[in-house]
Parts: sequence; C-alpha cells; structure tokens
Amino acid sequence: PPAAEDNSIGYKDKTMKIAIIGAGAAGCFAAINIKRMSPDADITVFEGGRKPLAKVAITGGGRCNITNSFRGIKSIAEAYPRGERLMKRLLREFSHEDACKWFEAEGIRLVTQEDECVFPASQDAMEIVNTLTRLMRQTGIKLRTGHRVSGIKKTEDNSAGNLFRISFSDGSIAPFYADTVLVATGGCAKASDFNMLHEITSGNTVSPVPSLFSLCIPENRITGLTGTVVEHATAWIAGTRHKAEGALLITHWGMSGPAILKLSSYAARTLHENGYKAHLHINWLGWMNEAEVTDMLTSIAIKNPKKQLASVYPDALNSRLWLLLLEKSGINAEQRWTEMGRKTLNRLTNTLTNDTYTVDGKNRFKDEFVTCGGVALGEINPRTMESRTLPGLFFAGEALDIDAITGGFNLQAAWTTGYVAAKAMAHRKA
Repeated sequence: PPAAEDNSIGYKDKTMKIAIIGAGAAGCFAAINIKRMSPDADITVFEGGRKPLAKVAITGGGRCNITNSFRGIKSIAEAYPRGERLMKRLLREFSHEDACKWFEAEGIRLVTQEDECVFPASQDAMEIVNTLTRLMRQTGIKLRTGHRVSGIKKTEDNSAGNLFRISFSDGSIAPFYADTVLVATGGCAKASDFNMLHEITSGNTVSPVPSLFSLCIPENRITGLTGTVVEHATAWIAGTRHKAEGALLITHWGMSGPAILKLSSYAARTLHENGYKAHLHINWLGWMNEAEVTDMLTSIAIKNPKKQLASVYPDALNSRLWLLLLEKSGINAEQRWTEMGRKTLNRLTNTLTNDTYTVDGKNRFKDEFVTCGGVALGEINPRTMESRTLPGLFFAGEALDIDAITGGFNLQAAWTTGYVAAKAMAHRKA
C-alpha cells in the first residue's frame, strides 16, 4: 500500500496528525471519538493484520458481547483481576451505560441476557464491526491494514517540532510521522511482542501470560461426561485464594464454562508459574457448605427411604454425574437411602463439596485470546491514558495491564480506555 500522504517530517500545517496503532476495539473506538471531538484532526489507524476489528468479529461466539450490566458483580475487582483501581476510576467517566447509549445512538438495538451480558439484538458481531468501520470511513479516518509496526521513536526536528517516528516491519513502507500516538495493539501473546514499546516505555511492561482458558484434566473418568453442565458450581485452586462461581461445563479434555474461565483469569499468573499444573477443587452444589449439603441429603433420605441412591439425587446434577460421584465416594448406587449411615453420608458430602482433580495443561477458549500483562499502569496518567514520561504517547485497551473475566468486561475496558484517551488526545494541541 502507498505511504500515507503528506507524511514528511517537515510538514508546515497545524493540523494535528494522530497515529493509532491497532485497529481493534479500543483503537477504532478511540479514532471515531477523537474525530467527533476534534473534526480537523488527521487520523491514521495502522493494523498489522488484513482486517480491522478481527477479534470483535469473533467475540461472544460471533455474537459480540459488547459489555455487561455489572449487576452481577459485587466489586470492580471481581470483574477486573488486574487494573481494577484504574477501571473503577475510568468507568465513572465512560461507563457500561455510556457504551450502550453510544451504540444505541448509532441504531444498534441491544439486549441484556439473564446473565447480565449485553449483546446486539441481532446476535451478530458484524453489526458492531460494520458500524465502527462505517463511521471511520464516513469521518475520513484513514485505515492502513498490513502495516505491522516495528518501532516507535520520539524525534526532534526544528521544522516540525517534536514528532513520533513510526517504522514498520515491512521495510518497503515509509516511516510515518505523527504529533500524537495511541498504542492500542491488544493483548500480546509473548514478551517479544512488546519490543516496539521498549524504547518509549523504558521496558516498563508486565510480561504477558494467557488468561481465560479451560483446564485440562487428563486420563480421568470425568471427561467421559462431555457436555454435562452444572449451572451453579464453585471451583478453586488448592493452596491459593483463587475461587470462582458459575456454570461449569465438562469437556472431553477437562473442564470449562464461566466458573473455570473466571478462575483461569483470577489465577492466570499462578497457573503460569506452575506450568499449568494444579489441584482443582469443585463444589458441585455452588455455595452450599458441608452442613447445608448434609441437611439436604438427609432430607432426601427421609423422603425417599426405600429408593435406591441411583434413582434420587440433587436437582443440580444429572444422573451420569451423580453416579460418578457416588462411585468416587465408594458408595454402591443400588444401596437404598434408608441404609446410608453417618460415615457414608459424610463421604458423599465431602465429594459433593470438595471434589478434587489434577490439572495438567490448559486449552484456549475458542478463538478469543486474552492475556494479562502489558504496559504497566504506573507508566500512564490515569486521567488521560497518556504516558507519564513521554507526552503525546497514549495507551488504550489490552495493550495495558488490564484484563477481565468473561462476560463483556474486556470489551468494556476497550471502550472506556479508548474513550478517555480520545478525549485527552482531541484536546491536545499540535
């Protein structure tokens, strides 16, 4: 592709030249909002891939879970394991309600599900993608795909003032010069992906590790129950404080579902440090404690004394899982409820509330790759998303050390940080 027009270091006009690195949710959203607040700004968005908003197109299983109502969480830290203090502040400036109003103003009808996740009513992520790309096109924002940035440097020039020089991995593409730069590159799969930032951030980045993944439980009979869902389970990692609650899905490789995905987010660094080997504990009856489960089982026994254990079981479980848990407890499924003694009852209660599995590995969650890590939050001004050490350099989205559990919270972080950065950039003078 041809180099951006009028791209020399010696341009004389006073138009603010803005470069945005990354055409993902944060980058595109920021570009549109900068243009709305500063119509004369000359904005170019650079994307290393072939298409903009590629991750948005597949998020939420292709339906695009754009945000969350936040009604289902008790604190911001519950949604954002990393970056919760910054997000608590930024959400006061651009909240989930603001995001909903923004998209609704563009004609997108939204629906909030029972789990508090917000989707376009069309259930089609491309409605979000097409809306953002249309707005970029209509407002004159230039998009350069296939432009993978290899370096960003601050340069001094008497004729043009202080400028950023952006170079690309394809040496045939001429360097680009801008007054202001927003880095919105998304999550990085490995530490080397931060190389382009090392000079301008003094290496002040947090090494990326995967977040939001399912857990592998090899050679275990539980995987024979593939497709089984327990709607309210609690999962935790032994020897840690990492715990999560929600629906749990048994897969042919181990366990997934919201409970496990949230747990993987909370325990992302712990699991990484231990080579994704851990002891996983499951309470199959959610937040019920041992005493409550014992009382429930006793009640079932009183109501069904002559029936076999195999035929009557808690409503939260299906028959296949119940039979496996009986077997793990060393209990004959043909035994009658009236025959269950105290020791047997205690063993079953322990299995239901503290079942244990050996984790050995992880599986990526569909195609939605999320990492924790990125530019250290101490590097930026929390009011503007601007670098504390290099004026004119801004950050947004998953390029920052901010990440969230599943449920629309990661996209909300993109909208919020993108908007706050856009506001500051739009009011910055060339």
